Amino acid sequence: MSRDGERMIELVNELASRAGHLLTDMVPPAAQVHLLNAQRELITALMLIYEHRVTSPSGRKPGGRAAAPRAVTRRRSSKRVGKIPVD
Repeated sequence: MSRDGERMIELVNELASRAGHLLTDMVPPAAQVHLLNAQRELITALMLIYEHRVTSPSGRKPGGRAAAPRAVTRRRSSKRVGKIPVD
């Protein structure tokens, strides 16, 4: 993982920690568990999106423009992405 990705994880964790401390008094314990699970799923999804955009093989560079379209149309691969197990 790149250094930018690591910094983003640290920032998200810090923000989540601060928000968690603020909500501790107002949110019941059962709801806190639910919110922590949802937070973990959201962070996982954001990191997967970030890593996909950074390592995308489509000829794009992060923040750059797409490669020029080819004159010959190629058939898309039938490769599908499977589900990712989340603990």
